[in-house]
Amino acid sequence: MKYHNLVDVYDRLEKTTKRLEKIEIISEALKKIKKDELKEIVYLLEGRIFPEWDKRKIGFSNRLMIKALSVASGDNPDEIENLFRKKGDLGLVAEEIVGKRKQSTLYSKEIDSRKVMENIRKLAELEGKGAVDRKIRLITELLSNANGKEAKYIVKTVLENLRIGVSSGIIRDGIAKAFEIETNEIEKAADLSGDYGEVAELAKEKKLKNVSLKVGKPVKCMLAILASNIEECFEALGEKVQIENKIDGFRLQCHFDGTKIKLFTRRMEEVTEQFPDVVDFLKKHIKGENYILDGEAIGYDKKSGRYVPFQTISQRIKRKYNIKEMAEKFPVELNLFDIVYYNGENLMERSLIERRNILENAVKEKKKEVVLTEKIITDDKKRAEDYFRKVLKEGFEGIMAKNLESKYRPGRYVNGWMKMKNILEPLDLVIVKAEYGEGKRTGWLTSYTVACRSGDKFLDVGKVSTGVKEKTEGLTYKEMTRLLKPSIEKQKGKEVEVKPRIIIEVGYEEVQTSPSYSSGFALRFPKVLRLRITEKNLKEINTLEDIKKIYNFQRGKSSGKQ
Repeated sequence: MKYHNLVDVYDRLEKTTKRLEKIEIISEALKKIKKDELKEIVYLLEGRIFPEWDKRKIGFSNRLMIKALSVASGDNPDEIENLFRKKGDLGLVAEEIVGKRKQSTLYSKEIDSRKVMENIRKLAELEGKGAVDRKIRLITELLSNANGKEAKYIVKTVLENLRIGVSSGIIRDGIAKAFEIETNEIEKAADLSGDYGEVAELAKEKKLKNVSLKVGKPVKCMLAILASNIEECFEALGEKVQIENKIDGFRLQCHFDGTKIKLFTRRMEEVTEQFPDVVDFLKKHIKGENYILDGEAIGYDKKSGRYVPFQTISQRIKRKYNIKEMAEKFPVELNLFDIVYYNGENLMERSLIERRNILENAVKEKKKEVVLTEKIITDDKKRAEDYFRKVLKEGFEGIMAKNLESKYRPGRYVNGWMKMKNILEPLDLVIVKAEYGEGKRTGWLTSYTVACRSGDKFLDVGKVSTGVKEKTEGLTYKEMTRLLKPSIEKQKGKEVEVKPRIIIEVGYEEVQTSPSYSSGFALRFPKVLRLRITEKNLKEINTLEDIKKIYNFQRGKSSGKQ
């Protein structure tokens, strides 16, 4: 497929916000693509080069892209940098400077989509001496043959910020429409393969039945729906439910194919190298010819034995160096709660009770290495409520409630699993910094650093963007930008410092310790709930002491889980 044809598709997708129109555009495009190109084109439409589960990373920075644009266009890097500050998006910068390049048509040749894929994929493979120069040459080669519009999308793909409003759901529905297959069949196949590119290939040939669960290739994790109370759990899940303690760790999917163990996060990123300790635990404590296990890794303090917040061990996930030292400094315990595949059998269609029994027989528990999540099975709502209060006192996040007959369904599944956490009061915080967005959000302040009060000082407690809208309904980025711009005191790149004036109410799931912010704390999954500028003044916003009290309450400092 010629790249300019794909660019036309990108352009049409970017110009509409209507879901049905996007599905139609993708459907039309997929029908025309040859089978041997289909997988790669689906990846490109998703804004990626590799499948979601592939551990290879492009790793091309804005700084390198500015150098590549300078070589391709002949423009001064400082001028490109200045243009980037104005536009906030290097894709738009590329469109402008490549588009106005003199006599470009005399020296350029048509770019093929496959060539784009090849060059960008090579970026992930280059290492060692001279790698940076070779990476720049690969991108320069593409940009030198591109027109303005093509350059825009090449840059956005390389920097992994395509942002044309194409979700996995739109890709799914586009494949279904293109090849006249039921949407649920496409989704089921994608749940097993974790790869819409592969699914599109098989759908075109009407071979979706060939999709199967493969050990070593991650599947999407089953997720829980949020419940507000115990009554809601029983109403949705049945008269008798399984209740487990909810752990403040990170999800780990553990694969063993008979020879190798692989570990994947909830987002299907491979983290085997980062967790050699977990690999050793699995070798020692899990029996079976092959398996796929679902669990949560939680950190603990070696001296006290107490479990620690997710934030404490999160730095291990992206670690590339000093891995053994990090494992020693931030040890984890693997808590297992489900099994998806065992001894050659796909267990997804088995009930929760059956899967749990198989899991219990496969695991030899050892505290601070591998354990099974604590559970009770009950039809007594009071017992369930008491258990919820007990785990909160022990420092856990809350509970998971599960339907005893539930199958393993990747994604959020109604009447499958529910989660219930401690309900925390929202915080009134003041915005002290903000960042300009990219792409469609260029020109808007879209990310806000919020702070609490400590005496006469304001201390950062995190960044928030969720809860503000692009469109006209509710609180919008446009409105927030209008309110913040008069308060800007300093600007560096895309970030601005603002006079503490705009107060917002922020919801969150948890307060965590963090060295990244001046308060020493961070909000997990913060969300803007509403503006408070007409209701609150700076003396009335939440204080550092308030944050500490919430943190101590959550952690159950008085008892702590040992």
